[in-house]
Amino acid sequence: MDEARVTIGTRIKLVALCATVFSLFYNVNAWYASTLDYVPSFIFSFEQYIPFIPWTVIPYMTSGIFFVIVFFLCETRQELQTLTKRVVFVSVAAGLFFLLFPLKFSFIKPETSSVLFNFFFQFIKKVDSPFNEAPSLHIAFAFIFWSVFRNFTAPWRQVSAVWLVLLGLATLTTYQHHLLDVVTGAILGQLSFIVFPAEKNNFKLRNFYLANCYFLGGWLVILLSLVVFEFYHASGLILLWPALVLFLVGYHYQKNSIYFLKNKQGTIPWYKKIVYFPYIGLYWLFWKFLRKNKKPIELIPKLYVSSRLDQSEFQDFKGNQNTLVYDFSAELEENNAIKGNSVYHAVPLLDIGAFDTIEIKRIVLEITSHYKELPKDGKILIHCTMGLSRSTLIGILVVKNILSLPLDEALIKIKTTHKNAVIHSYVQDFLKSINI
Repeated sequence: MDEARVTIGTRIKLVALCATVFSLFYNVNAWYASTLDYVPSFIFSFEQYIPFIPWTVIPYMTSGIFFVIVFFLCETRQELQTLTKRVVFVSVAAGLFFLLFPLKFSFIKPETSSVLFNFFFQFIKKVDSPFNEAPSLHIAFAFIFWSVFRNFTAPWRQVSAVWLVLLGLATLTTYQHHLLDVVTGAILGQLSFIVFPAEKNNFKLRNFYLANCYFLGGWLVILLSLVVFEFYHASGLILLWPALVLFLVGYHYQKNSIYFLKNKQGTIPWYKKIVYFPYIGLYWLFWKFLRKNKKPIELIPKLYVSSRLDQSEFQDFKGNQNTLVYDFSAELEENNAIKGNSVYHAVPLLDIGAFDTIEIKRIVLEITSHYKELPKDGKILIHCTMGLSRSTLIGILVVKNILSLPLDEALIKIKTTHKNAVIHSYVQDFLKSINI
């Protein structure tokens, strides 16, 4: 049987499955809400200033078209299966919220003089329900559409991004949804990426999973900010700052931008300290109060791992100009005592993120080479922020390389020496895949 024909048939079946699940949950809940004596609305006070813009009904209407064609744009079976799982998940999860917390759109929609726009609005009136508001399926589906559209090449990638943004804004400007629905729809769409990642065991895509966690956190903080602003105090809007930072950090995880904060001298520029203050501050608190590995641990003679040391801890370590320091922390800048009294190397890695195999090999071989040439009073210190995971990874590979040990023996040696070492399963998989 022709493979393309089978593929098309499978796509059609999956479209039908997702459309059936969506229709079932959407229509049953709309009917249920219509039978209730009272269905509340949730409106932020400033929403009264959102304008009604008739022409935005056009991008709003394209959601139904995208719902179908997106299944025919997936390039692999894996991508198609993931898309299906996300659409079903979003439809069912939203349906449960519609059932448990029914809400109604409450603004009166103005009349429009355009025949075309009026036709679209009449169509929406027939097929859309004034209920089934939060979370907005239009928004959640737009997120899922982007997970496929983002694979387009320029300029279609940019065009589709702008169009999906217009689609999202149209939920407000066509008076179909309130802001709560939009934010909760974004949360639900983002959650679908975490529950059903693109490729669960693909180490190279780990940063995308972590980025989605940061993005989800950003949307949750936005929701919290709006609620605090509405019901307690205008100061709640300050929470939009950490929300923005979460989005920025998520973006850099997607790009694996290891120098997004620190430069190659181990310093964070003043303007980044201001912008990323919530992120840097949180890591500083973790470092200040939760770290355990404050005293460098000697893995083998003259090779140490630790957390980021403060000035007094580095003095106790007796670092000198023949001490090589490899700093793998991407979140906190190195203290001046270390940079001024050692041979310092800034080689940041994103916390619990993916690693670039070529870069890791380069670093390990460089440390190994320096180790073999150390003078009598020389030593090497490898550290990250907490001294648990990133420094441990490099320590394992360096010890394995210097002593020519099998990986299992190197792991046992590190675990025996470094009691607080954290070796995640994905790190173990990476160690097995890298050959130095």
